[in-house]
Amino acid sequence: MSNLRQDFIQFSVDSGVLRFGEFITKAGRTSPYFFNAGLFNDGASLGRLADFYAQTLLDSGIAFDMLYGPAYKGIPLVAAVAVALSNRGRNAPFAYNRKEAKDHGEGGTLVGAPMAGRVVIVDDVISAGTSVNESVGIIRAAGATPAAVLIALDRMERSGKDDALSEFSAVQEVQNAYHMPVLSIASLDDLMTYLSQDGVDSSLSQYRDAVNAYRARYGAS
Repeated sequence: MSNLRQDFIQFSVDSGVLRFGEFITKAGRTSPYFFNAGLFNDGASLGRLADFYAQTLLDSGIAFDMLYGPAYKGIPLVAAVAVALSNRGRNAPFAYNRKEAKDHGEGGTLVGAPMAGRVVIVDDVISAGTSVNESVGIIRAAGATPAAVLIALDRMERSGKDDALSEFSAVQEVQNAYHMPVLSIASLDDLMTYLSQDGVDSSLSQYRDAVNAYRARYGAS
């Protein structure tokens, strides 16, 4: 596991954003871990999170012209990532959408820089792909091209009922549908590696078997 991925997992644990126990997911599954990016809720943690996003994007070598953040979680994320990129010498414009169209002033649902060129969608996770589907539609309608999706954590998890699981994870389905990469700062595999490291706190290592069993049951290859 790269230092960046290892550092991000540790940062998420230390921030209380990545937690272990028993949590019910949107799909109704009992998960031994939960990642809530909304808990990066102060200036210092959001700034460091943005640094991880920015470095992941730059390290990928993906060509892009601007960033887009889907409402609502994507709004603070895309602004913070734009600042982090600027601090690294890449001043990228960004935009985001409103859930409701504005009927006065400039009107419309888009805010920020004009949508143009190759656009990276910045979000926290991909669960069902709904946010990405909407974002791709908005970007294409504006005459721009979706170039990649940038997320914090790839759960590497198949969707569907337990007796009819899909073949691919939500991330893989997005990649297959739109023929564009999904970049993640870290993934479930990285989390498993983290829990298996020598010296990891025993209060965390006790969940290693549960996470491994969850990965075996719902994980995509």
